[in-house]
Amino acid sequence: MKKFFTMVAALAMSGIMLVGCGSSADQGTEGNTEGTQAESTAAMDTPVDIGIIQLMEHPALDASREGFISALAEAGYTDGENINIELQNAQGDQSNLKTISQKFVSDGKDLILAIATPSAQAIATETKDIPILITSVTDPAQSGLVDKNELPNCNVSGTSDLTPVKEQFELLTKILPDAKKVTIMYCSGEQNSVIQADTAEAAAKELGLETERKTVTSTNDVAQVTQSVIGTCDAVYIPTDNVFASSMPLVSSITNPAGLPVIVGESGMVEGGGLASVAIDYTDLGHITGEMAVEIIEGADIKTMPIRYAENPELVVNETAAAELGITIPDDIKAEATVVNTSNTDAE
Repeated sequence: MKKFFTMVAALAMSGIMLVGCGSSADQGTEGNTEGTQAESTAAMDTPVDIGIIQLMEHPALDASREGFISALAEAGYTDGENINIELQNAQGDQSNLKTISQKFVSDGKDLILAIATPSAQAIATETKDIPILITSVTDPAQSGLVDKNELPNCNVSGTSDLTPVKEQFELLTKILPDAKKVTIMYCSGEQNSVIQADTAEAAAKELGLETERKTVTSTNDVAQVTQSVIGTCDAVYIPTDNVFASSMPLVSSITNPAGLPVIVGESGMVEGGGLASVAIDYTDLGHITGEMAVEIIEGADIKTMPIRYAENPELVVNETAAAELGITIPDDIKAEATVVNTSNTDAE
């Protein structure tokens, strides 16, 4: 982290020099602070090295990454100029996560972004010194990444993609008022998903719904497990699970023709063939994380930075899926929703 601390020290020295000429700084400089940050950024001799470790490709995780980079750019930090960004995608493989994490630590990255809980856990195991920002993690404290979400007290902070699970189940009952039994499907190896499944069971119970759980261990199990729930329930709920998010076209190619509606955790999964969601915006979530990165680059202590959350979830409905399922979306829901039209031509 030599470059990172050199930069912070330089900024601190600049601050000392300004204090030393306080009398002149106070005279006629008020209102002239705009642009100072950009000037100090441009003056940095050594770019900040940022590593991004992403679990796999799917729309939500990609959007988080894009939002992160966008926030840096808006603050004057441009890849290839005053920052260098190295993106590594683990393709959903745990051993790849470990290899990438070790490489980033060995390379001496100044800052690391970990996208999704397995990525965050992998890199947090490898370093207690390099600042690690996380995103697309449901509960960092419960996942063992920070002491408390309100006060991390370690080298990890970032954003949570805690979804409005209760509102998602309320949406399910509005669209499917006759539903009695819901199957919750997720990957058992994702702590993120286990937490959401627990929350989903509680929400369903409050609404008088019966639930059962069906889990997979990898994408290889998705088709078989999805086939197994056909005819056993009235609806399926899938949280923001990375394995299922990347497999939604396959899931919907099985459930929709069978007349089994799927309520999902995020909008990318609706676009993949799910029926509906009350979803957070992952681009906004990544943008918030990028704003935190700017604060750290400019001297903030990550140990004192609380976990932050997305705001204003959006109602999203898949009109194509509804038609295939023979479901009429109530007018009041349709009037408030972002309506998407899709097909299952990409199903595997």
